Amino acid sequence: MTEDREALIASWKRTRAHLDAARAYFAPLPGINLSTTLEFLEHNELGLAFDCLVHLADDLGLPLGFWQHMNRAAREMRLYSDEPHMPHRKAADSCLRHLAAASGQE
Repeated sequence: MTEDREALIASWKRTRAHLDAARAYFAPLPGINLSTTLEFLEHNELGLAFDCLVHLADDLGLPLGFWQHMNRAAREMRLYSDEPHMPHRKAADSCLRHLAAASGQE
């Protein structure tokens, strides 16, 4: 396995760990359907899983810890960009807004 491939797999594992940690914040909440997110995670579609988690969390008032995990996942996937048509841009921007708001509350 090449060094680049090993680095990519390690990055995927770190991203997946952050997304899994963030997903755990939904466990105590009734009526939240994570099946689509789980399907994306099973197929290593980490960006799509990120989008789903942000969308699900948008109006839930989740704590800072959730948004910190999401922020780490976004940074690992390099989702923060000034490019207007960057994939996952809307979810990444939403993540940053929620992170700032939750940081201000803590």
